[in-house]
Amino acid sequence: MRESWDDLIIETVSRLLVPFVQTYALYVLAHGHSSPGGGFQGGCAFAASLILLALVWSPKGLKKRMPEKALLSSSALGVGLFYAGLGALCMAFGGSFLDYAALDPLLPKGKVMARYYGMALVETGVQFTVMSVMALIFLRLLEGEGGCSSSS
Repeated sequence: MRESWDDLIIETVSRLLVPFVQTYALYVLAHGHSSPGGGFQGGCAFAASLILLALVWSPKGLKKRMPEKALLSSSALGVGLFYAGLGALCMAFGGSFLDYAALDPLLPKGKVMARYYGMALVETGVQFTVMSVMALIFLRLLEGEGGCSSSS
């Protein structure tokens, strides 16, 4: 049985709000390399939607759906594969580290668009990393309060 109608309202509004927040986070990412925003801001917004879910339902539910190992892997994927990997790929094609113009043979439409796509890929990696780390920080802070420890 529900404790109060306030719980029902908060849960319903949160359930409706989270997809819009996540869509907005992807919008910020998509337009971040050509306007204000980008991976960091988009990652923070996406993490905020996950934190909202954890606050409304249960931090343990977030931990169950996104275990710490998955969040750590996601943060490493963002930094390692997208950022370092793309930089190494640029060097393999004869450019400097993160010189996206060197990726012209791989990415379509010339050097200008190669830079555009390269920046978008790096910003995607930043978003993965920021979202994962912010969610991890939230979960770790809860463990310090005794609210979501692994042992309980």
